[in-house]
Amino acid sequence: MKDGGLFCWNFGRCAERRHPRAVRARRGGEPEREMAEAAGPSLGYEECVRPHLDYLYGVAIRLCGNRTAAEDLLQDALLRAFRAFASLRDREHPRRWLTRVLTSAFYDRIRIGTTDALHWSVDEEFDLFDKIAEEDPFPYSDRLHLDFLDLFDDTRILEVLGRLLPQHRVAVILAYVYGFTAKEIGEMSGRPVGTVLSWLHRGRKQLERELWEYAVSHHLIAEGRVRP
Repeated sequence: MKDGGLFCWNFGRCAERRHPRAVRARRGGEPEREMAEAAGPSLGYEECVRPHLDYLYGVAIRLCGNRTAAEDLLQDALLRAFRAFASLRDREHPRRWLTRVLTSAFYDRIRIGTTDALHWSVDEEFDLFDKIAEEDPFPYSDRLHLDFLDLFDDTRILEVLGRLLPQHRVAVILAYVYGFTAKEIGEMSGRPVGTVLSWLHRGRKQLERELWEYAVSHHLIAEGRVRP
């Protein structure tokens, strides 16, 4: 595998727009009143979480691939965060902790009834860098790989990520978009670091293949040239 910078761009450039259902946990209702009562005069749950709702919804969208599932996941994560709020030490900088809570909730959802990602075969011979150089879809370009990535807008990125196995997708997003280490991902998923490293390797290989196949099948590139 060549330099990993190819996948270190922001997969989720999609807008992190707040959805009404996604913010329900801070508007009206009995659970919300309980949260407000528990907050007290110091920095409480709502003050701590409110500034990060858009961000968390964006993470949920990338993990789930669709808005309905993302809204449900965020609702679950906000409830879990409320229940565990007393354990949060750094309330001035809670984003990383909230991301862990959200991701753990997602892992709990995919842990049952999903294919074992360690036994999912990947094409170890396929290399996106080599494929792009070989096909040369952008004649005279000195930035082939970046030109290729520019073909993928927000919607296309989500579609391609949706083709990955959930374990692979989450590991790739957490590591290459949000900067979590394999150890941290292991803690969130309840799996050994070695398993997470395997997910990352297989996820990257699968993502490379899916990016190329998506570009070809959607006629973004053909016969060595990019489609207008």
